[in-house]
Amino acid sequence: MTRESRHGTLLKGLACLLALQLPLASAQVAEIEKATNASLLWGPYRPNLYFGVRPRIPKSLMGGLMWTRVEDYQSVQNNFRHTCEQHELDGYGWDEYDVRSGGRQTIHDPANKIDITTEFIKFPGGEHGGSWGARIKGTPRDDASPSLRSTVIWYNTLEGLGSLEVAGADTEATGVEGDVVLKGQTNELGDFDITVTEGKGKHPHTGHPSYDDKPLDRTLVHSGQVPEEALWQVKAMLFAHMKGQIDVLVPKYGEDNPPPPAQVYTIQHLPSKGNMHLVQKVFEGAFEFDVIFSSGSAPTKITSDDLTEQIGSVTSAFSSRFANIFKPQPPFLKERYDEFSKSLFSNLIGGIGYFFGDSRVDRSYDPAYEEDSEGFWEEAAEARSRNQAQLEGPSELFTAIPSRPFFPRGFLWDEGFHLLPVIDWDADLTLDIIKSWFKLMDEDGWIGREQILGAEARSKVPEEFQVQYPHYANPPTLFMVITSFLDKLDAIKTDTSSEKLQQEKSYSMQLSNREAALQYLRTLYPLLKRQYFWFRKTQAGNIKSYDREAFSMKEGYRWRGRTPQHILTSGLDDYPRAQPPHPGELHVDLISWMGMMTRAIKRIAVYLDEEDDAAEFAKYDEAIVRNIDDLHWSDKAKTYCDATIDDYEEHSLFCHKGYMSLFPFLTGLVDKDSKRLGAVLDLIEDEEELWSPYGLRSLSKSDEFYHTEEDYWRGPVWMPINYLAVSQLLNIAQQKGPHQTRATQLYTELRKNLVNTVYESWKETGFAWEQYNPETGKGQRTQHFTGWTSLVVKIMAMPDLSGERVRDEL
Repeated sequence: MTRESRHGTLLKGLACLLALQLPLASAQVAEIEKATNASLLWGPYRPNLYFGVRPRIPKSLMGGLMWTRVEDYQSVQNNFRHTCEQHELDGYGWDEYDVRSGGRQTIHDPANKIDITTEFIKFPGGEHGGSWGARIKGTPRDDASPSLRSTVIWYNTLEGLGSLEVAGADTEATGVEGDVVLKGQTNELGDFDITVTEGKGKHPHTGHPSYDDKPLDRTLVHSGQVPEEALWQVKAMLFAHMKGQIDVLVPKYGEDNPPPPAQVYTIQHLPSKGNMHLVQKVFEGAFEFDVIFSSGSAPTKITSDDLTEQIGSVTSAFSSRFANIFKPQPPFLKERYDEFSKSLFSNLIGGIGYFFGDSRVDRSYDPAYEEDSEGFWEEAAEARSRNQAQLEGPSELFTAIPSRPFFPRGFLWDEGFHLLPVIDWDADLTLDIIKSWFKLMDEDGWIGREQILGAEARSKVPEEFQVQYPHYANPPTLFMVITSFLDKLDAIKTDTSSEKLQQEKSYSMQLSNREAALQYLRTLYPLLKRQYFWFRKTQAGNIKSYDREAFSMKEGYRWRGRTPQHILTSGLDDYPRAQPPHPGELHVDLISWMGMMTRAIKRIAVYLDEEDDAAEFAKYDEAIVRNIDDLHWSDKAKTYCDATIDDYEEHSLFCHKGYMSLFPFLTGLVDKDSKRLGAVLDLIEDEEELWSPYGLRSLSKSDEFYHTEEDYWRGPVWMPINYLAVSQLLNIAQQKGPHQTRATQLYTELRKNLVNTVYESWKETGFAWEQYNPETGKGQRTQHFTGWTSLVVKIMAMPDLSGERVRDEL
């Protein structure tokens, strides 16, 4: 046999082997997806509510909680809690939470003089995603009367096909004594029961004649059939219904003898069939009751005793696992840091939501959107005003969110940062969320930067910000998460049988099964390529027309969606840019993101043996790195800068030192031995520039625009950029090189400053914040910002290098 024929036989053998492996891998992936869907089906996936439960099914069963104090007539409506709002509570959120098993949330409500605890627990088993239980407890605060009167409403709604009714409904009764049971059925959930238990706690006896018609020691249930599009507006419908009840009560008893508030603010007891069911309880003092969803296909029916037992088990398991994954490292060893770290991470994954609905998109492809003429921003604004956005979809998205009260929806560039801690905890969950995002991609490769799906989501967004444009990009941070997944695959490549991996298998099935992991990447790879080349096409900058000197005439990039005041698409909205805007601009942050993106997709291509693709991406990689220096480095300012075209139609650098200057470094494109790195470190550690005791400023303290106008990205400290900085400093500190000692010192100090900043503000206010003041360290802007601010959990878990620094100094 000749060498050529032997080679041909070998190739045929490999092809046959691959043909056998692919169906096997596909079957493994299908099995993993089935298991993932079952364990992730139910959750508090309505993060815009203080407590709202739903499955990951487009139109299905949903539940939610409302409560208020009923001791006077004036405050009830203002203090009726349902949707998360800013500045109305003393703190709220998940103390411990695991998306696969459940956890505990605490809500501190000073206006209603009560603390609410919600414990949510999953019970796996059966064909329809298992069962779950929620325990709802109320504890009067220290300043409350022991006889504090509270009304609590649990509700269930049903969208789509199916049925839901109150079992044994008695419309003649004055309320339900004992448990309330709803029976339902849908194609996706099968048969199920929802039990709202009688619970524990005293009930007020008002002594008013109206009590005989509606005794408050019973549970009131009101059922109704309402238009499906109105189901999310439960609170508004409740208020309208209560007003009707008040309009009946007041004339009946007169203004001289009105029923007390606890009696007035009640629903009509009318249990029946319908797609909306309100279940109301009125308590005096502390209370507790359970809501239990029992799937008809589950092996056993869940009881309150089961819930009690499982709450303890879930809490113990969470604490143990958290200590293994995110245990804070020195100097953050005190117990208070454990509580802080658990809270931030729990609120990050406790904020994961499932969204379904249509979205507003302008697909006019107006020529003005090319933004290629001088004054383009005015032409684009005119085009936006004359073009009508269309409703597209419906679409679905499973995602974490930046902030429950203010941004309860998916944001593309935030999501990459959200998932960096999540992938350490649950790789399969992370991959599922990434897949959900890429399912939103259109045939060109575009994903809308802000996912406002459905009327409920739109109700939180001003109309001028609702429309999405298919030429608008957003930083491709999901590629960072895929890189992290590859890092984890590499780490276990030679040790797939490790004890830790086996223990983590329920969270990392695609890490423990290499063929399944590769099949996931093969499925995702065409979508990643499509988005990558969409970026290269739609966000390309103009190098050639202006006779710029650069290694490559193609590797320059410009954000579309530019106005004189903002580049919202960049994520760094009001950061100073060249004035006036010019179609010849080149943005250093965008070419840096493209470099990161290129290296990520090149690495995937290597993994999948896509040799031609890998070679092509390697050429782009080299050209991008070379062009960053050729087009964006200023010898005069000793920093990286945006570029524009001056009055003489020549290349000109526009330098405002800040986060923009760091982007090649932040995205890992500045080599540890680079002559530019020393200048980057100079900028980072200069107290008159970026360094503050609370983290790196977004804009230099010496810049003319520092703390001006909106002051959004013009000085405040932001956690995601600081996380990238501390991560890159750690990389340099762990490698031999001319800047190792200096990087170690900066890493140690910056890490300590960032953790203390977020911790001290959390301790004082009960919240993580969107950004932090570089002069005081106080949290500011949006509160309960447990999206990317939760990156501090990863920073705490990073290694302590202070010992290495001391040894180097010695």
